Amino acid sequence: MIRHRHALFVLLILLAAGLIEWANGRSLLCPCGHVALWTGTVHGPENSQQIADWYSLSHLVHGLLFYGGLWLVARRWPVGRRLVLATAIEAGWELLENSPIIIDRYRAATMAWGYSGDSVLNSMSDILFMIAGFLIARRLPTWGSVALGLALELIALAAIRDNLTLNVLMLVHPIEAVRVWQGG
Repeated sequence: MIRHRHALFVLLILLAAGLIEWANGRSLLCPCGHVALWTGTVHGPENSQQIADWYSLSHLVHGLLFYGGLWLVARRWPVGRRLVLATAIEAGWELLENSPIIIDRYRAATMAWGYSGDSVLNSMSDILFMIAGFLIARRLPTWGSVALGLALELIALAAIRDNLTLNVLMLVHPIEAVRVWQGG
């Protein structure tokens, strides 16, 4: 069960991450001047600026993975405490992902040549997508979480030639052939 105090901690983590990003100069909303539920153009100016984009699938996968990983190493913890930890990890990633060092790495090593970081709205949505993935994994059998994770990875791969697996690979150990293939 997720207790009220766990939900409060999750909300406080979201608030703190958003305030830190804003204090670090991240735009609250898309500089385009409007808010949209979805943007499907990966190399467009609204990618990573709106509520959801193709990379939202990766954040759902984060939630599936965090649930599984924390179940393996901390299964005796209440699920609410595991959710708080997963949210803190995801918020930490969002802060790191929107730091100059990672933004520059994305530009140099991945298909995100024009990437300038997320809006605060998109970062908070990314954390919420992770939470959704975590809560979905809590309800699914293990095989269902694995199947969903693979499906999300394959959908993103087919749609945009990128996914969580390739994103991590290209950040850690860029492969020129993959970079060229991703560029179309």
